[in-house]
Amino acid sequence: MRLFVGLGNPGAKYAGNRHNIGFMAVDRIAADHGFAPWRAKFLGQLAEGRLGREKVVLLKPETFMNRSGDSVQAAMQFFKLTPADLTVFHDELDLAPGKCRLKQGGGHAGHNGLRSIQSHIGPDFERVRLGIGHPGHKDRVSAYVLSDFAKPEQEWLADLLRGISDGAAALAEGDGARFLNAVALRTAPPRNAGREAAAQPAPVAEPAPADSRSALQKLVDRFR
Repeated sequence: MRLFVGLGNPGAKYAGNRHNIGFMAVDRIAADHGFAPWRAKFLGQLAEGRLGREKVVLLKPETFMNRSGDSVQAAMQFFKLTPADLTVFHDELDLAPGKCRLKQGGGHAGHNGLRSIQSHIGPDFERVRLGIGHPGHKDRVSAYVLSDFAKPEQEWLADLLRGISDGAAALAEGDGARFLNAVALRTAPPRNAGREAAAQPAPVAEPAPADSRSALQKLVDRFR
């Protein structure tokens, strides 16, 4: 069994925030892969289903970001999981918008959700780092992550979420490379993907058969 946790803040006020991209990721997985309806459990919202050969539990902590670990620990204890069974989806300031990276273990880099989880279970869990870009100065970070994605960002955001859903089964089965490839096919498709058809030679019409009739025969045929 795998536990996929999306980080964010609960409530409509925060639903479109950059900080809530983790919630968006697991919501997309649940919708695309036929998971059971979300239900309140473990201080959050939980949905159960399968990805490939793996049973997967999706969790959205509703404790607010800085207490995400309370919800994650409760779920892990109930299902008897270890940090090796956990994958956390979260926003990443240090990645360009739309980029996706996998990381095993490590620090929290000031992310309050990761900090809370690490304080409960330690750092040895997998993270899916979802790039949202940096506002340019640390004093602007709080307002930036708690503001909604701008309209021009919606296209890359949709591609990123589709890619995550496409690769979710590979991620659940431990194939990180295949997961990242699925994301890349959505967010950065091969440059020649749209050129293959153009590279094919255009069909050439066959020449009409030569007319072997004499001039007199042509004249006669016109008045038949």
